[in-house]
Amino acid sequence: MLVAGCAVPRADSVNPGTSGTAAEKAPTIPVTEARKRLGELSVAVRGVLDGYDRAKFPHWKTVSGACNVREELLKRDGVNVEVNAECAAVSGTWRSVYDGETWRKASEVDIDHVVPLAQAWASGAKSWDQARREQFANELTLPQLRVVTDNLNQQKGDKAPEAWKPPLVAFWCTYATDWIVVKHAYGLTITVPERTALSSMLDRC
Repeated sequence: MLVAGCAVPRADSVNPGTSGTAAEKAPTIPVTEARKRLGELSVAVRGVLDGYDRAKFPHWKTVSGACNVREELLKRDGVNVEVNAECAAVSGTWRSVYDGETWRKASEVDIDHVVPLAQAWASGAKSWDQARREQFANELTLPQLRVVTDNLNQQKGDKAPEAWKPPLVAFWCTYATDWIVVKHAYGLTITVPERTALSSMLDRC
């Protein structure tokens, strides 16, 4: 039996009823607030990855029934998504906010951690306990998870904004505010090049 996907509220001020380019380009918070929070982030040299392992950030956890976080994201960010009894998306369309491409198979998209797990580790998460790292890796309230073209997610890898930006320049404002909101909420540090890159991206707002 196929079940239509239910909407999951978007983070912060993004209207859950919107879709397409309007929602994609809308910054999570106003640019003035983003700049304020950016200025409040502690600046530090990026830490090393000694001891880092993705397994220390357990994901994707079960949300309800048979549905895990990845499947909830596919329902939240897709259009006309239908799932089977195991909550796997069997039909629908997904527009990747990073490049504007539209995909019609769930296997063609990935769920990206806006602030990569390795970046989090090197900027403060190394000292967290397992529960907090799991919360970070499955964050559905803050703008930490995005459905994107799979090869772009692989291209981005663990890079920070000074080393990688979405090819869709129109999304830079939202990408920067998302990054800032997440790092601010979790008390993560930033480097000087990272701060410069984020400030430049906010100029696109």
